[in-house]
Amino acid sequence: MRTLKPIHIGSVKLDTPVILAPMAGVTDMPFRRLVKKFGAGMVVSEMIASQAMIRECSKTMQMIQRSDDEGISVVQLAGSDPVVMGDAAKLNVDRGANIIDINFGCPVKKIVNGNAGSSLMRDEVHAAKILDAVVKAVNVPVTLKMRLGWNSENMNAPRLAAIAEECGVKMITVHGRTRCQFYGGQANWAAIHDVKDAVKIPVIANGDINSFESAALALELSGADGLMIGRGTLGRPWFINQVIEHMVNGQPAVSPSLDVIHATMTGHLESMLAHYGDYAGLRIARKHIGWYSKGLPNSSEFRAAVNNSADIQKVRLLIDDFFHSILDKAA
Repeated sequence: MRTLKPIHIGSVKLDTPVILAPMAGVTDMPFRRLVKKFGAGMVVSEMIASQAMIRECSKTMQMIQRSDDEGISVVQLAGSDPVVMGDAAKLNVDRGANIIDINFGCPVKKIVNGNAGSSLMRDEVHAAKILDAVVKAVNVPVTLKMRLGWNSENMNAPRLAAIAEECGVKMITVHGRTRCQFYGGQANWAAIHDVKDAVKIPVIANGDINSFESAALALELSGADGLMIGRGTLGRPWFINQVIEHMVNGQPAVSPSLDVIHATMTGHLESMLAHYGDYAGLRIARKHIGWYSKGLPNSSEFRAAVNNSADIQKVRLLIDDFFHSILDKAA
C-alpha cells in the first residue's frame, strides 16, 4: 500500500494530504471545525458564488465565516467572469483566506447554465482567463478542482491541468467522473493518472472514497499525491482521520464508540444552533442527525421523530434517549 507524504501547495505545507471536499449545504463552519478537530489534513469551504461574494449577500457572508480551529483557510469560488472571480478572491484573502480554490467541477444545472463549474471544461480558452485572473489577483496559492471532462468523449482534464499549471495554479484535485455522469456509476481513479502525468504540481484524487480499501485503491490507481473525501464523511466526521492513521501513520483504524458518536452528534447540533440560530440550525441539523444514526438500531423511528419536532429541547432528549436505549440493550 502506498503511503501519503507531505506536499507543498505553493508556500503552504500540508503534512497530511487527506482533505475534506467542499460540499454545498454540508461543509459549513460547524462541520469544517468538527472534521478538522478529528484530524483532517485540510478542510475546504462550501462553493461560494463569486458574484454573490462581491454583492456581500448576507447568506454568502455567513458561508465564508471561519474559525481559527479550521487551520489552513481554503475558500472555493465559482463563477464565469474573470474580473469578478479575481475581485472575489481578493475579498476572501483580505478576510483571511490562505488558499483560493476554483471550481470547474460542479455538475449542477443551475451552475452549468451560468457558464460556471464543470461547464468551463468545455471552453479551455475562457477557463484559462479565469485561472489567470485569479492567480494574478491574490498573493496566496490558487488551486483547482475539476472533473475528468464534460463527457466520455471529451476527457480533457490532463490538457486543462497543464493550462492551469502554466497559469500558476499550485494544486489540482480531480473528481474521477465526467460532468455528464453527475454522481452515477463508479469514479474512474485510473484516469486521474493521466492528469498526474501531465503536471509537476500536486494532484489530489477525489470521488467514491468511503472506506480504507477505496482510499488505498484510489491512491494506487491515480498515482495522486493525496486524497479528497466528501460524501464518505457524512455522519462520519472522524473518517478522514481514520484514513490518515491507516495510510500515513500505519496504525489500525479504531471505530468510535457509541459514547463518542453521541457526544459528536450533540456537539455538532449545538454548534449549528449557535451558528445559524435555533430555527435554521435545527432544520439544517436534521440531515446530519440522520447520517450519524444510519445503521444503528431503531434509527428510522428516531429520524422520523427528530424530523417531526420543532422543539429543540425535545430533539436533545430524543438524541439522549436514542443512544441510552442502544447502550442499555448492549449492557
